[in-house]
Amino acid sequence: MKAIYAAMMAAAGIVMAGQAHADQALATAKGCMACHATDKKLVGPAYKDVAAKYKGDKTAVDKLAAKVKAGGSGVWGAVPMPPNNVTPEEATKLVKWVLSTK
Repeated sequence: MKAIYAAMMAAAGIVMAGQAHADQALATAKGCMACHATDKKLVGPAYKDVAAKYKGDKTAVDKLAAKVKAGGSGVWGAVPMPPNNVTPEEATKLVKWVLSTK
């Protein structure tokens, strides 16, 4: 029974790692990584800093997905984030990935 449990946990880890990579691939494909990095500030904030700021905020996914789509300014400094050419589904997927970074 322990072997089955261990195999299931390993499979779940592989699926989660694949999902995280797929979302980073989407961020790269959509140009997000030109201004953001996971672990350090570039033009925009580090994704780990965004995740920390919005940790526990139940409205963060919808609020940030709208900002990804429409653009915004003022929260992280003077440099505005331009609107991004993403679907609402892509924006939500990107935000969920960003909020999962550590």
